Amino acid sequence: MSTADYKTMTTAEIRDDFLKFFEGKGCKLYPSSSLIPEDPSLLLANAGMNQFKEYYQGTKTMKEIGATSCQKCLRTNDIDNIGDARHLSFFEMLGNFSFGGYTKADAIAWAWEFITSPDHLGLPKDRLYMTVFKDDDEAVELWHSHGVEYDHISRLGEEDNFWAAGPTGPCGPCSEIYFDQGPEFEGEKPGDDGDRYLEFWNLVFTQYDRQEDGSMPDLPHRNIDTGMGLERMAAIMQHKGSNYEGDVMTSLIELGERLSGKEYHGSSKEPQDKSLRILADHSRAVTFMIGDGILPSNEGRGYVLRRLLRRAVYHGRLLGIEGAFLTKYAHEVERIMGEHYSEIVTNKALIDGIITAEEERFGATLNAGEAMLGNELDKLGEGAVLPGEVAFKLHDTYGFPIDLTREIAESRGHKVDMEAFDREMDAQKERARATANRDAWGKANNVWAALSDRLSASEFAGYDSDVLDGCEVVALVRDGQEVKDAHEGEKVEVVLDKTTFYGEMGGQVGDTGKLTAEGVELRVEDTKHREGGFIAHECEVVSGTVAVGDKVEASVDHGRRELIRRNHTATHLLDAALKAVLGEHVSQAGSLVAPDRLRFDFTHFESVTADELSRIEGLVNAEIFAAKPIVTKVMGLEEAKASGAVALFGEKYGDVVRVVSVGTEDKPFSRELCGGTHARNTAELGFFKIVSESSVGSNSRRIEAVTSAGALEYVDERLAEMDEVAGALKCRPADVLARVEQLKDERADAEKKLKAALVGGSSNQVSDALQGATDMGAYKLVVAHLKGISGKDLRNVWDTLRDKIGADCACVLASEADGKVALLAAATDGAVSAGFSAGNVVKEISGLVGGRGGGRPTMAQAGGKDASGIDAALDAAKKLLGA
Repeated sequence: MSTADYKTMTTAEIRDDFLKFFEGKGCKLYPSSSLIPEDPSLLLANAGMNQFKEYYQGTKTMKEIGATSCQKCLRTNDIDNIGDARHLSFFEMLGNFSFGGYTKADAIAWAWEFITSPDHLGLPKDRLYMTVFKDDDEAVELWHSHGVEYDHISRLGEEDNFWAAGPTGPCGPCSEIYFDQGPEFEGEKPGDDGDRYLEFWNLVFTQYDRQEDGSMPDLPHRNIDTGMGLERMAAIMQHKGSNYEGDVMTSLIELGERLSGKEYHGSSKEPQDKSLRILADHSRAVTFMIGDGILPSNEGRGYVLRRLLRRAVYHGRLLGIEGAFLTKYAHEVERIMGEHYSEIVTNKALIDGIITAEEERFGATLNAGEAMLGNELDKLGEGAVLPGEVAFKLHDTYGFPIDLTREIAESRGHKVDMEAFDREMDAQKERARATANRDAWGKANNVWAALSDRLSASEFAGYDSDVLDGCEVVALVRDGQEVKDAHEGEKVEVVLDKTTFYGEMGGQVGDTGKLTAEGVELRVEDTKHREGGFIAHECEVVSGTVAVGDKVEASVDHGRRELIRRNHTATHLLDAALKAVLGEHVSQAGSLVAPDRLRFDFTHFESVTADELSRIEGLVNAEIFAAKPIVTKVMGLEEAKASGAVALFGEKYGDVVRVVSVGTEDKPFSRELCGGTHARNTAELGFFKIVSESSVGSNSRRIEAVTSAGALEYVDERLAEMDEVAGALKCRPADVLARVEQLKDERADAEKKLKAALVGGSSNQVSDALQGATDMGAYKLVVAHLKGISGKDLRNVWDTLRDKIGADCACVLASEADGKVALLAAATDGAVSAGFSAGNVVKEISGLVGGRGGGRPTMAQAGGKDASGIDAALDAAKKLLGA
């Protein structure tokens, strides 16, 4: 079978052609959503349909007949298989979708046109095969109507060709398209385990709503969800047999060849080939994950990132690549894919910084893991097997790869109990699977979804005004249920057609205030954004009765709103100042904008120094004191990005956005996409003061700060505290530092004198110890229980005893201070020659005080916790020494 009977296309050409084809059919082109999904039940975006969940549920309606996208996806449930010819962690999924807009017949017709037309993929028809659900006669006839022979259509069961969101909910048959790679590949029919028939496109027809009793009534409207793996399609269109042989992955494998000096053979069995594939795959996944704002951590998606990154570093080490190298892969990914995915170019500094920091950290982890493994192997007898539980702990807790554990163990004559290791791994996978299999669809029938079927989203009219009359009550919600009215003393969520109240979002807290009408007053205690675009006022009815259909006046607490405005603007200034001082890798990772304070989390790899904090604070205050205007413009998303406006990681923006700029139009100090409320001029902020800087996890820092009234309150409190301290020190506030330095000197002098009194020659305790010395013939022995002396100062006591005795001598001393016991044995060389061993003495008696220790014959120490055993320990020493 010839491989030259159809044309060749690059990955970029396939992607571009697919999206334009479905745009031409009337589908709206959607950019890929972030790898951080909006759906909280998902860890990572793993399918093209993720971002369209609300359309599937019917809680949103699409104006166009359908959608098309190329979605970034990441799956790691089979991470140990990654590196073979098929499996990838990161991949691109081409898809076209319909939510009642076009039909199953359309989907099949368009799929056939795209894959066979010479204007598009132009694949030979005789090499195309279809599978359908066993009962889906409709799909069989639709394919056949386009010329697909019946012997090229296979019927498969529910396990292969029926998709379901869960035990209940949306479901339906699917049809998969296969390409025959030729008899040189293993395989007999589509759907088997061989590679001859390669599945590259899955068309899912979600048309039923499975009930708990097993019945499957039709959905209100039928949905279409298709997915074509771009890497697999690229391999086909480039006449290759593996996902790793397409142009993108080949480029990354070639980089690995250059860095390692190893040659790639395309073998599934060669260890170095597997390592080169893993490096290509994992480096791409890591680049995109960080580019979407995922940071390494020990849980959730951050753990997935850390695991992929560390596995890549380890395989680099196996290949003999020295030093840090992963940023070179990131740069190659950016070169190949940055034109379509601008975020990996925009966030280059962040990607480089995170990768470099993690590589350095894992280098230390690898060394620590090797040390721990070495200790465990030392405990084993000759030829013994390393327990699988130990190997799993190294793998799971320390990130130490099992391959490396086995390699090191075998080099020392030991095998690893892989059965026990696999059991631990299976248990972990089962836990992860249980989490991943939570109902990804949630409950579509909640009150907000129901409201969105008949009501429009709330209109926010509070950017320029705090008060708005004539707002209609369109819904009332209590305890998750719609109600018609609410009476005095009752709590209720009020939805208005339009409002000046800002619902909590983007870190900015919700507004408070009141809703009023004749004879009615509601106190708004908080405002939230709800599903469906509704702004919900969380209220208590103070007086009267409110009912659906009433008109009310919405009045925001003006003073509180003004403070929130100022603190929100301050976060924008702070973000810009952080980038200016620390670098462009800084990116917002979370925030809180409240009336009394602000909190700003950001990516950075080390603590911010006092000098850097001073410069950051200075930059922000310079903008405030310059009284610069704050200008908000509404524009298209692409225009906003072109203007240099900063977008937040994971934030989903509409086609039209608000852009908030501080400073001049041509050279603003800050420009961000933001839907929050802001000050009108920086001067309104008064001044800005950083209160604290701290760590909130690996590669993340947090700054807390205050402005305007909050800053004044903070400074007043600190000045009041300073006055109190000055009063206690009996000095002026300006002299506090000098007075503290004076007191420190006086204390140091007092401690020095006290120490001399306790351990010096004039000390009563030392004098008593000398008087009780025992003559052992060749040397004098002092055994003493001292009080109030630290273990460190026992050495000074020994120095004093030795100097006072002036001849060969030895001592065994015990002390207690601050609840801790210290033992010391020491001797001159002459005493050691006569048989005294400080190490042996301490070793024998330390257990009596709940400790252990040892040392040299001339000096040994130990610590303990049981002061009640001191006398017994000293008696034991005397007995041991024959004193």
